[in-house]
Amino acid sequence: MIPPSSAPTAGHARLLAAVTDAAEDIAALLRSCGDTSAPIPGAEWTVGEAAAHLAMANELMADLAAGERRTYGDGTPQSLAAANAEALAVFPERDGPALAAEITRHAQAFGEAFARRSPSDPVLTPLGPMDLATLASYLLTHMLGHGYDIAVALRRPHMIDRHRAELCLPFLMTAMPRVVDDRSSAGHTARYALRMGRGPRLTVTFTDGAVEVAPGTAPRPDCTILTGPVAFVLLALGRYTPGAALARGRVLAWGRRPWLALRFPLRFAAP
Repeated sequence: MIPPSSAPTAGHARLLAAVTDAAEDIAALLRSCGDTSAPIPGAEWTVGEAAAHLAMANELMADLAAGERRTYGDGTPQSLAAANAEALAVFPERDGPALAAEITRHAQAFGEAFARRSPSDPVLTPLGPMDLATLASYLLTHMLGHGYDIAVALRRPHMIDRHRAELCLPFLMTAMPRVVDDRSSAGHTARYALRMGRGPRLTVTFTDGAVEVAPGTAPRPDCTILTGPVAFVLLALGRYTPGAALARGRVLAWGRRPWLALRFPLRFAAP
């Protein structure tokens, strides 16, 4: 994960490179797509609509990185969905190559804006305040989620690998307490240890429905969940269901209350 710093580090350079590379991978899919009206499995959007959303979202993130103040919903999944629908209604572009150019252009603009500021600068985002470095992780996570959808719809390999998935963790750690599903988490108290193979480890503690996320593993968790970084990101973004991930061997769980693993992702509402 990227350490906090007032000056850019090699870790920040790798994060920005991942942002531009992911944008280019998505653009390559769109350039070779003759018809963007293909539906995305399990979603209401087509490939063209998902790509248009990415183009607009990348522009929004670049503007935020440049220090502009822009509002986009109030942070709840419902408001973000409404903002997405409104934005798509007034942005009619659905041509694959044209959207590819917009996605890469705004990703590049984000990197240029990032270079002019400190990674620790505060930014107000659609999911609340965070620093600029975490916003870069947010941008990468957002692109990978929708890029995965586009790849699946086009029956092409997706672009999420271990390296990119681990760079999503700073954003996911920040976002998890902000996207708790009040209905499924009300009154819930438990401590989870999340282990990503030989990589990062997190502790997620629910206390009467409220969540705290910390790096490392706290003692005596109720449930330990072992998964890979890619599977963790796909679960966090709602692209994998817990049952499917367990059935495929992508997730293992043990501890005093191992059954909690099945409902852990459902305690969050992916925006």
